[in-house]
Amino acid sequence: MRKIPSLHTLLFTLVVLAMSTAALAQVRISVTFEPPAIPVYDQPLCPGDGYLWTPGYWAWDDDDGDYYWVPGTWVLAPEVGFLWTPPYWAWNDDAYVFYDGYWGPHVGFYGGIAYGFGYFGFGFVGGRWDGDRFFYNRAVLNVNETIVRNVYVEKVNITNVTRVSYNGGPGGIQARPRPEDEIAAHERHLPPAPAQTQHFQAARTNPQLHASRNQGKPPVAATARPADFHSAVPAKEAGAPYHPPANRAGAQPRGTSGSSGPAGRPPAVHPKELPPAERPAAPSTGDPNRDRKYQQQQEKMFAKQEQERQKLQQQQDQEHQRLAQQNADEARKQQVEQRHQQQTEQLQQKHVQQRQQLQARQQPPKHK
Repeated sequence: MRKIPSLHTLLFTLVVLAMSTAALAQVRISVTFEPPAIPVYDQPLCPGDGYLWTPGYWAWDDDDGDYYWVPGTWVLAPEVGFLWTPPYWAWNDDAYVFYDGYWGPHVGFYGGIAYGFGYFGFGFVGGRWDGDRFFYNRAVLNVNETIVRNVYVEKVNITNVTRVSYNGGPGGIQARPRPEDEIAAHERHLPPAPAQTQHFQAARTNPQLHASRNQGKPPVAATARPADFHSAVPAKEAGAPYHPPANRAGAQPRGTSGSSGPAGRPPAVHPKELPPAERPAAPSTGDPNRDRKYQQQQEKMFAKQEQERQKLQQQQDQEHQRLAQQNADEARKQQVEQRHQQQTEQLQQKHVQQRQQLQARQQPPKHK
C-alpha cells in the first residue's frame, strides 16, 4: 500500500531542498513601507591615511519593526585597491528589499541613491587608488592636508540631487545598473569589515537612531571612526518629512532568500556571536527504532559542533591577546578580524551542511 506523505514531511522536504541550493543563504529583509529619506549632515574629518568613506543609510530592525540609521563613517579598506559599494533599498514584489554593501575592485550598483560625499548615484568620485595608496578628492571629501598629503581636487558638477533612499516603486529613484555596474557585480567581493559589523551593532542597539524616535533626523548621522559615537556629527535636518504607517506591527518584514546583512542581524565575526543552532522537532516517522537512532545521531552532531565552536572561539581569543601584547595597530587588528569573520562563516556553513545531510538521511523511505 502506498502511503500519502504528511504535510509536515512535504514541508520539511521543501525546506531541505531549498537549503541545499544555498547552504549559507540567509534571510534578506523586505519591508512593506519605504525607508526615510537620507538626512542632511556634514562629513567628519578623515582620521588618517588609508581610511575610506562609507556613507550612512537606513537599515531595518526586525525585532523592533523599525528602520534605524547606520551612521556614515571612515573605515580602513580590507585590501589595497578595494572600494566600498554602499547598500541600498529597492522596490521588488510589492515590498522594499535590502541589498547589502560590499568591498570590491570597483564600485558597483547602489540603486542610484545620492548618498553624497563622492557617492552621487553611480560610481564614486571621492578618490582613487594609485598603487598601494589612496588619493582623496578634496572637492567632495573632508580631508586635512596636514594629516593626509595624498590629495587632489577634481570638481564634480551635481544637479537635481534627491534625498530619496530607495530605488524603484512609488516615488523611488528610477535607475538601472550600467554595463560597468554589471561587470563590478561579478568581481571578487568581500563582506563588510569587522569594524563595520561592530558599527552596525552599535547603531542597531541605540534607540535614538531608530526612525520612530528621531523622525528621520538622527542625532548621530556620522562618526570619524566605526562605533565611535563620541565623535558624532548630528544631522542638520531630515531629508524629508517622515510618515510611517500608524500600525507598524502590520508592516512586518518578509523573509526572502538572499545575502545576509545588517537589515536584519549583522553577520557574526566570532563563533560566540552566532545564534544557537535550531534543533528540529523530535522525529516521528512511525518507526521507533529509526527515530531513536536519529535522535542519538543528532545529539552527537550538535555536541561535536558546539565543541568546534568553542575551539575556534578559544583560538580567536588567543589571537586577540597576542595583538594586545604586541600593541598592534588598527590596520593589523582589522586584518585579523576579517580573517576571524571568514573562519566563522566557514564553520557556520560546514555545520549547516552537516545538519542538512543528517536531516536528509532521516527521511523515511518511499513506499510503492
